[in-house]
Amino acid sequence: MDVSQLPMGAAPEPVTYPHFPGRQYAFIWRNWPLVPAARLAEVLGARREQVAEIAGLMGLGEQPPLPHLRRGYVTIVRRNWHLLPYAQLMALLGWTIEEMDYALREGDGLFWWMGCYKPRLEPLHYHPPTEDERARAAALGKIAREALGTGFERWEEPPFAFMERLAQAPDRPAPPSPGTFSPTYCYSYFGSFRNPLADGDESYPQGYLAQLAARGVQGIWLHEPLYHLAPFPWDEALSARRDEYLRNLQALVARAKRLGMGVYLYLNEPRPMPLTFFEKYPGLKGVTDEAALHGQQATVCTSVPQVQRYLREGVASLCAAVPDLAGIFTITASESYTNCWSHHDARECPRCAGRPPEEVIAEVNGLLHQGIREAGSECRLIVWDWGWRDEWAPGIISRLPDDAWFMSVSEWSMPINRGGVESAIGEYSLSVVGPGPRATRHWQLARERGLRIMAKVQAGTTWELAAVPYLPVVATVARHAAALRQAGVDGLMLSWTLGGYPSPGMEVIAAVGQPGAPSPEQALHTVAARHFGAAAPAVVEAWLACSETFAEYPFSCGSLYQSPAQMGPANLLWGEDTGYGKIGISAFGHPLDGLEAWCTIYPPEVFAGQYARVAEGFDRALAALRERVVRLRLEPPQARALEQEMGIIEASALHFHSIANQVRFVLARRALDAATAPDAAARLIARLEAILQDEILLAGRLHALQRRDSRLGYEAACQYFYLPVDLAEKVVGCHDLLERWLPAQRRRHGVSEP
Repeated sequence: MDVSQLPMGAAPEPVTYPHFPGRQYAFIWRNWPLVPAARLAEVLGARREQVAEIAGLMGLGEQPPLPHLRRGYVTIVRRNWHLLPYAQLMALLGWTIEEMDYALREGDGLFWWMGCYKPRLEPLHYHPPTEDERARAAALGKIAREALGTGFERWEEPPFAFMERLAQAPDRPAPPSPGTFSPTYCYSYFGSFRNPLADGDESYPQGYLAQLAARGVQGIWLHEPLYHLAPFPWDEALSARRDEYLRNLQALVARAKRLGMGVYLYLNEPRPMPLTFFEKYPGLKGVTDEAALHGQQATVCTSVPQVQRYLREGVASLCAAVPDLAGIFTITASESYTNCWSHHDARECPRCAGRPPEEVIAEVNGLLHQGIREAGSECRLIVWDWGWRDEWAPGIISRLPDDAWFMSVSEWSMPINRGGVESAIGEYSLSVVGPGPRATRHWQLARERGLRIMAKVQAGTTWELAAVPYLPVVATVARHAAALRQAGVDGLMLSWTLGGYPSPGMEVIAAVGQPGAPSPEQALHTVAARHFGAAAPAVVEAWLACSETFAEYPFSCGSLYQSPAQMGPANLLWGEDTGYGKIGISAFGHPLDGLEAWCTIYPPEVFAGQYARVAEGFDRALAALRERVVRLRLEPPQARALEQEMGIIEASALHFHSIANQVRFVLARRALDAATAPDAAARLIARLEAILQDEILLAGRLHALQRRDSRLGYEAACQYFYLPVDLAEKVVGCHDLLERWLPAQRRRHGVSEP
């Protein structure tokens, strides 16, 4: 490969950052907490001392011990997407072109996460600071220090410190009985989504597995392409590390088994291949991916006998090598271009165009099942209906193997009314109590076939807000679990990549499932007493209050994937329209200022109002909790747990307040552009100034929280959405708008200085 083959999408111009003296300053500021100065200098073509000089000008102190680049590579890609061309980005990470291509296209799907575009950028080269740049850099550092204190770029608790805590054996090692729900499994809170089996036990230390088991979790899941675990007949290089990966998987399965836990693999097969692959094997080509990768890859058609043999024999080989593998669960529609009906349109494929989607999708699952049985394995095949069109479900379910398990997202299609807007839940929601009509309907079809049924839920957090280890809406989780118990659901998938923190939500699900059918309220008090002692009643009241107000969350799938929900106060504000709302934005990459994409089905003021309502409800819950516990004398572990619980509630509220601010800022900025009367412009400028001042306060409060709690801002697949230095950048950016942009707006509209 060469760099020109990496995806560019629309290849727009990058955004600029006027609060920095230039691009090299933004590059050093953003990477100082993550990448050694010597590597930064190498990328810029500078000496280490020159990079350190610029860092010092901006008030950045000596670099602390840095995390391994592997732990933060997604964070590094995100913060440099608009700063570095691919070649320098690879140099920063120490990656080959093939590694970058794999991360963008396959391992993480990072190109989709980043918005399906790569800005056009000239290489960034070091230049000695000019006098003007020195003055601006010094002013930038002074603002950050005055607002946030010296050492604003540093953590009090180092990044990823939570990994060490979670690797320790729990205080309560004995797991509860399986109860109503079995199996239950989740993703690792800090597991790599890209080549997880290359990490050995780093993503799955025994102490962490024991922590999950103590909370009633019976298994973990991970994602690894089949070609990494079984021979890939068309390109042996893809299977080059197969033996290593299988050894690591065998070891993980054995370690989990000692705790009574199972290991589950997510398979979405066969994986799509780049178009160059089909130059050699044209008879395997199915449907071209014209969406995320702009026609640069295609499906490997599952109607081809050789492909069917690969799926069957590959799974047989895997299960023979890992006989105690607990299960395989599948996605066969959307998520990736695998079978030709996976994205609902097989017209391009000469074979699958004439076959019904129900037949193709059921056949893929059947081939995997055949492989399991040919190996003599007891591994479960769990067929997930994620992405299926509703009308396909009867035909697929009727064709599934008799001993397959069937899984559906519990809350999918639940009707809601938020702010007067009627809609329905897609998935990833903790703002409703399921199950919804789609899951209920599909489970009934599965029961009529005699299949065991599972619900996919989120026990900890969702994309409604993934930047906290769990959402404090534990009462909603408890009520949902009770409803699933009543519905006769057998097992639960407790999380996607987010939500794997050993949380009160996991515990309350296990408690609800215990013999005697405890009520949700009983389960809440049981779990709270375990962690908070005398403060438990007050914490339960806070969970109830947060759950009630979170039912106002302005849910839509488009908003989850495009709004600033995950960045919160770390998302920058812009004095001029970036234009990216028309190009493509991503909540997981750069939400920027794409107002319409953020709000989707909601009028912007309604969207902002709903977020403000949720934020204010969390504020009230936190204030009441603080008032109730102020005179309690708690043991140190309980006091620490209570402090962290209050930090999670506060951090959540800060995100929600900031989203409302950001919507209203863009609305006021647009209105100011259109204003013709000085009086109207003056009112809008005053509104913009108030929002900027509030965003400085919100960023400062979140900065203080994150520095003390390394879990905040982190999610397994996205890694850190933001760091303390990013919240400091938000403060600096808001000051720049206050001191440069707003005065220019006053002059433009004839508004006198206040």
